[in-house]
Amino acid sequence: MRKFYYLFLLAVFLVSCKTSQLSLTVVEPAPVTLPRELKKVGVINRSIPTDQTKTLDIVDKALSLEGADLDKDGAEQCILGLTDELMNNRRFDEVKNLSDIDFRTPKLGDIFPNPLSWEIVDKICKERGIDAIFALEFYDTETKLNYSTGKSEIKTPLNIAIPAVEHRANMETLVKTGWRIYLPAGRVIADEFRHLESVVYTGKGVNPLVAVAGLGKRKDAIKEVSNMAGHGYALRLIPFELRVMRDYFVKGNYNFKIAKRKAQTGKWDEAGLLWEKETTNPKPEIAGRACHNMGIINEINGDVDAALSWAQKAYEDYNIRKSLEYTRILENRLMKREILREQEQ
Repeated sequence: MRKFYYLFLLAVFLVSCKTSQLSLTVVEPAPVTLPRELKKVGVINRSIPTDQTKTLDIVDKALSLEGADLDKDGAEQCILGLTDELMNNRRFDEVKNLSDIDFRTPKLGDIFPNPLSWEIVDKICKERGIDAIFALEFYDTETKLNYSTGKSEIKTPLNIAIPAVEHRANMETLVKTGWRIYLPAGRVIADEFRHLESVVYTGKGVNPLVAVAGLGKRKDAIKEVSNMAGHGYALRLIPFELRVMRDYFVKGNYNFKIAKRKAQTGKWDEAGLLWEKETTNPKPEIAGRACHNMGIINEINGDVDAALSWAQKAYEDYNIRKSLEYTRILENRLMKREILREQEQ
């Protein structure tokens, strides 16, 4: 049994040594696609509690250790962050902060309220001359306070260490936001997204009052995080770069060994010339690995169509199993490329 186990580990090691990995940057489509003709948008805040839930909201704030107006100020920062980032997006001609519209939400916490009626959406868009509405549907903070003590030392003016008790106050606040985008044309909610961010503050002192005093800047930190949450949501409209990993073959014959060293020093084009020579190797396994690697080098150079052709050849003609997985990855990239083209038009 032990002999079989060692043989299995050796087989795994030999298989894994056939390939190496490289990382490259690919551009992913924006998570949210909006019609190109959409040029003017408005931003609203629906996170203010209704009169019916206001009393409960006050109780909730007391129980969760929230400061005065923390949710109100935080929500305003969310709106400002979103508005600022949308203004930086050149696709929009105008971004309006509709803070003068008095919205109320009938629910508390991190639960989406019912969507706005399309009659209300149509009315706002017509009266304000906008094509879509970005809505902060909910904003909520949840705070937890942990208090503890520990051994410490205090140095006297004579540099003598005296044993003391250190008081520690740890406060974590979860900032929860929920967003929707309303498109009156077609009456479509283009996106519904929730986000969670954590802010942790720690205070220390020789007594509880001093320890808690160290938490004084917490509100400013929450407002800053809320502003960043607004900026972050606006970035869902923008394509982004992503680092991905690719497997390529490093064993086969002498040319593969040389190509491996060239790849390790960043000379990918020179490695590609060596792999290309081996695509006609009479040994099917070597030719198939070379075809797979030609797919890799073409993807590195930005030619995804050629990369797909080589990967398909590696699998279809030489039964390189890893190339089947790579083929699917490249097909997915080509599909996303079409989405990117639509977003860039």
